[in-house]
Amino acid sequence: MLTRGMDGATRLWVRATGRRVDLAATPWLQGPVGDVDRVGDAWLPGEAARLGATVGGSVDPGAGTSGLLGSMADLDRADFAADALAAPVRRFYERTSGWRLDAWVGWAPWAWPFGWAVAALFARRLDQLALPMRSLDLAHGMSSAVTPLVRDGGQVGALWLRRLRATGRIVFSGLYGVVRLPGSGEPAVRVTFPLPRGRLVVLLRPTTTARGGLVLTSGTGGWGDPGAYLVVDRPGGCWARRVPVHERFHVFVDDEGVLRTDHDLRLGTLPVLRLHYRLTEAAGEGAGSGRRAGA
Repeated sequence: MLTRGMDGATRLWVRATGRRVDLAATPWLQGPVGDVDRVGDAWLPGEAARLGATVGGSVDPGAGTSGLLGSMADLDRADFAADALAAPVRRFYERTSGWRLDAWVGWAPWAWPFGWAVAALFARRLDQLALPMRSLDLAHGMSSAVTPLVRDGGQVGALWLRRLRATGRIVFSGLYGVVRLPGSGEPAVRVTFPLPRGRLVVLLRPTTTARGGLVLTSGTGGWGDPGAYLVVDRPGGCWARRVPVHERFHVFVDDEGVLRTDHDLRLGTLPVLRLHYRLTEAAGEGAGSGRRAGA
């Protein structure tokens, strides 16, 4: 009862301090809604029905792997070209299920009690956003399951479900895809995390580095800019609020040819945590099969 009451208080806060939105006019805020007791992956069939898509379809049945994005070229704009990315970086996003994740985590000292409370009261109960508190929790790595949603031969989204290999506990359950930013019209990566009677929508702007790395950022800005948005979605209406959660992902190939990712999360200007991933490509996938290619 206590945790459900806190869920309700969060939704009331969004309604009181956010803005009422028309989802038909703000498609970038649309997405799946989680159940009040458990999120996990139970939302996927309903979201597929909303999108008119097939669960587990494939845009390339012969590939044998599924990606978070159908094609990185969907993000191309005047100052970003997917062809400029290092090959392993692009393969990871287009063939994500062919990679193994090993991860390490470091929390800022001030944020550790906050993270523990969120995990204990919300995340573990809901099977959603259960950020690991210690690197030892990640000692056996994470499993990574990608389920695409396909409509008319094109991928319109993909569930990325990550679990702790040691316990099977769900860490993240998110819907990945590409959306046009409402102001500039530029494409951005959208990650939607279903929550009880709502969702967290994160818009990430892509840029490239000189060595073919990918940087995804959700920094400060105004309404409709890259950033994080809490959405309360009820039959009687929808409310949304931009929240000061800022993220930066740097996906790169290191000097030894290993694909790695540095993920920094801040609350306003305060550092909260840093995750580091090493990604290993399965044998038979991509050029140089069987080799590590970092992330």
